Amino acid sequence: MPRTSGLFRTERLSAGACQTDRTISMRSVSRIDEAREWRARLSGSVGFVPTMGFLHEGHLSLVRRARKENEAVAASIFVNPTQFGPSEDFARYPRDPERDTRLLSEAGCDLLFAPEVEQMYPEGHETFVEMGATAAPLEGARRPGHFRGVATVVLKLFNVIRPTRAYFGRKDAQQLAVIRRMIRDLHHPAVIVACPTVREADGLAMSSRNTYLSPEERRAATVLHRALSAARDRWTNGERDAAELRRVMRETLDSEPLARIDYVSVADPDTMRETDVAASGALISLAVKIGDTHLIDNERME
Repeated sequence: MPRTSGLFRTERLSAGACQTDRTISMRSVSRIDEAREWRARLSGSVGFVPTMGFLHEGHLSLVRRARKENEAVAASIFVNPTQFGPSEDFARYPRDPERDTRLLSEAGCDLLFAPEVEQMYPEGHETFVEMGATAAPLEGARRPGHFRGVATVVLKLFNVIRPTRAYFGRKDAQQLAVIRRMIRDLHHPAVIVACPTVREADGLAMSSRNTYLSPEERRAATVLHRALSAARDRWTNGERDAAELRRVMRETLDSEPLARIDYVSVADPDTMRETDVAASGALISLAVKIGDTHLIDNERME
């Protein structure tokens, strides 16, 4: 992302109490002092959508909701190196800053904060947010240090933007739980707003990493949603034994030759602790490798 700032003109349509029909300018900045200067001029509510870019409809739905519920909207694009392991896809993570800028502006964003790594982690940086039990299982067990990086960068972004509300998708359920725990434990005033997972027509949860999939792998990836749906159907019909719901998910995933299971889970959505009884509100989740691509998905039992 270039070290430049500028304006991107667009038309904002009327879509809620905080919006009016008018021509706006989305400001794009790459330095922390510029973002803080923008925030200091505001007295009303600010909605914030942190992203790693390569935006899809899931991200844009968060921006549009923030637009409806706040007087100003900021988004960030930052591919955060500290949440990637040494063998993960930091270098090849998909990027398209020009397209992302256009999409954010069209969705009603007022500020795009797109810092360089040196802005977020200056030379000599040594302070990180260490998470506890909520971050330990599932993705945390598979990707050591991942949530340390997530929590650190989210807190840094919150300290720059100072959002009234911050918007996250439910697809990354453990990330949502970790951020909520961090907010509670560190007494941060931001309100965390969880938004529904946005799916493709065949049920696959939208993800920037879906672009890695070959046509055959993309077809195979629908097994994630089928496994969740099979477990949900059993739960709707009265099944509450969490072990049985895990078995149903594994059986469905095993039916797809290209799917390699990382985990299946039935857990408390706030603590991520596994449960024996899938009561109302329980989180069923799974992670699967399709080719070289790690995919996750989940549903709440409600």
